[in-house]
Amino acid sequence: MTLVWVLTLLGILGLLLFDYFFHVRSAHVPTIREAAVWSALYVGIALLFGVGTLIFGGSAMGSEYFAGYVTEKALSVDNLFVFLIIMTSFRVPRENQQKVLLVGIVVSLIARAGFIFLGSALLNSFSWVFYLFGIVLLLTAGNMLKPETEESHQAQNNVVRIARRLFRTSPEFDDDKLFTQLDGKRVMTPMLLVMVAIGGTDLMFALDSIPAIFGLTQNVFVVFTATAFSLLGLRQLYFLLDGLLDRLIYLSFGLAMILAFIGAKLILHALHENNLAFINGGEHIEVVEISTGLSLVVILVVLVLTILASLFSTRGRTQTAMAHIRRDATAYLDSEYTDDPGERERIFLRLLRARDHIVALGPKARQQVKNEPELLALCHQVAETHATLHEGHTKGYIQP
Repeated sequence: MTLVWVLTLLGILGLLLFDYFFHVRSAHVPTIREAAVWSALYVGIALLFGVGTLIFGGSAMGSEYFAGYVTEKALSVDNLFVFLIIMTSFRVPRENQQKVLLVGIVVSLIARAGFIFLGSALLNSFSWVFYLFGIVLLLTAGNMLKPETEESHQAQNNVVRIARRLFRTSPEFDDDKLFTQLDGKRVMTPMLLVMVAIGGTDLMFALDSIPAIFGLTQNVFVVFTATAFSLLGLRQLYFLLDGLLDRLIYLSFGLAMILAFIGAKLILHALHENNLAFINGGEHIEVVEISTGLSLVVILVVLVLTILASLFSTRGRTQTAMAHIRRDATAYLDSEYTDDPGERERIFLRLLRARDHIVALGPKARQQVKNEPELLALCHQVAETHATLHEGHTKGYIQP
């Protein structure tokens, strides 16, 4: 088993180093095709590892891995929205966002490994911890049921506000440097600060995700590998889903159902293993325990239904359009957002599509739009800037 651990850790380290030296070290804006190819590759590697687990570890271990991987991947997609808010808050240049994400992933992987071994030690020593993990997941599920909008995620951005108060940084980025000179003093750049913010936010996410996967399996190797492979490829997924993150308006509700289901599963297991004196006199209680196979089916069905409901929802398309106008207009008008003309043209065209969607809405759907005059004024401002930069060739874009 030691050899398996060593080979797995070396494989994960190799993938991270490959990601850095061949993609992140040279700052650039990845294309949709590049993000799609590498996202598919990382998912493929994770699935192949799961097949290997199924063959060499048995059906139970394989099922646990796939259930854990799917759950952690779904939670990581929900977390990407907060990463997007942080990137926007810090005005991270598009070319440098890959490096920020990769560093955040490495920090998250190290921190979660620590949480995993700590959680395993607690579960092996104190069976009542299953009750604790179950309650945590039920409370988290309840919080996720609150209606979410783009603005509601700002409340999760406390790390950013605290970091800005505690650390003195330069007002602007200095390429991808972590430190620079300001008034003759060595200070941090926003690049380092945003890495700290992403890493710190990842730590908070771990408090939900680690109990969730322990609710599916207590095998430390499975917990670690499912978590690690769900994080690998997250950088590519961020760019692949760019534009769709706002669209997944029901994902949080689906995740709430999954976490509540796993929380109930944990509490049932805790009752079966019970040794708390004030519960049934310290004796275990015969209850139905939910199998890993059933858990995997429930997780997949809930995710598929909530994703499809989000993608075909008029409300989802409208919320996406509003978010795109706000973020894309800000990005386009920010001269430091990117030096890539293709990226600037991409967000300009996406903003126009979002504007056209808002304009074409019927009276009932239009009630979902907040500050429509402000949004259309932003579109007009961007279109005028675009027309000026392109010597008037796009003046037809200005008026909706």
